[in-house]
Amino acid sequence: MKAIEIQSVGGPEQLVLVDRPDPVPGVGELLIRVRASGVNRPDVLQRKGNYPVPPGTSDIPGLEVAGDIVAGDEAALREAGFKLGDRVCALVAGGGYAELCVAPVGQCLPVPKGLSDVDAASLPETYFTVWSNVFDRGRLQAGETLLIQGGTSGIGVTAIQLGKAAGATVIVTCGSDDKCQACLDLGADHAINYKTEDFEARALEITGGKGVDVILDMVAGDYVAREVKSLAEDGRLVIIAVQGGTRSEVNAGLILRKRLTVTGSTLRPRPVAFKAAIARSLRQTVWPWIESGRLKPVVDTVYGAAAAEGGLTTGAAQAHALMESGQHMGKIVLDWSKA
Repeated sequence: MKAIEIQSVGGPEQLVLVDRPDPVPGVGELLIRVRASGVNRPDVLQRKGNYPVPPGTSDIPGLEVAGDIVAGDEAALREAGFKLGDRVCALVAGGGYAELCVAPVGQCLPVPKGLSDVDAASLPETYFTVWSNVFDRGRLQAGETLLIQGGTSGIGVTAIQLGKAAGATVIVTCGSDDKCQACLDLGADHAINYKTEDFEARALEITGGKGVDVILDMVAGDYVAREVKSLAEDGRLVIIAVQGGTRSEVNAGLILRKRLTVTGSTLRPRPVAFKAAIARSLRQTVWPWIESGRLKPVVDTVYGAAAAEGGLTTGAAQAHALMESGQHMGKIVLDWSKA
């Protein structure tokens, strides 16, 4: 099979097209003929040497795919209600930037009716992450307020839509007025330009001084102290990335007095059973919302996986360059039909 591998730690140009042996599914696994692969910030971190591959996982980057089932554990197929040839999308711990990918059957979901492979490949990583962190860990309820740091990221556009679908008031932060408007157009109730406004002061103003109930944070660093001040009583801060640094100094007295919960998680190293439970929740609650049009994939740019332009080695390299530029809204996807 053709695959994109990280030649060595470095810039996007280190993503090169290679031939690799076809993977073989084991017990409880499916083999997917990949039609499209989602691109995510953890892939960039892996390329830079900052996101170690879990033991036993493919070193090929890529955490989500969409395509057709071409082989697999027959008992697992039957139990999951799949058959050969079915179109699925899947969350994987690695190996997604390739023409063939093995996925645990419990982490596979049917492609929602009406969606293309490109659209479907944009779903798993962000939907698994948002559901697990905003609803399972953050316990967001209808009528509450959700603050999303980074509204135009893949995580952000998913969290906006899921928060609104669940009946929450959604506030986002963005780095430009144009991005703020794009989030409002997508359904956010309020958008804060963090370069020209103080998100802490604005969040308190929007909520009449009460504070927000749940914050989804991809920044950490010095944001954490300001987020603790922005939370309502019994508020929940969920940290899922540390783009602003790993060290934070907070007022522990506020955490005590307001009975706050400060938590966080990473998804990639969690066991299959944990991810399969999220998949069941998504299939039951969220997939019908997608099929009804209540939620929609937001794909910014599609690259041919191996196509090379602009001096870069592959379409995957172009995708990483765009990801690092921050000049995108929503997901970036690799199309293997254009490889």
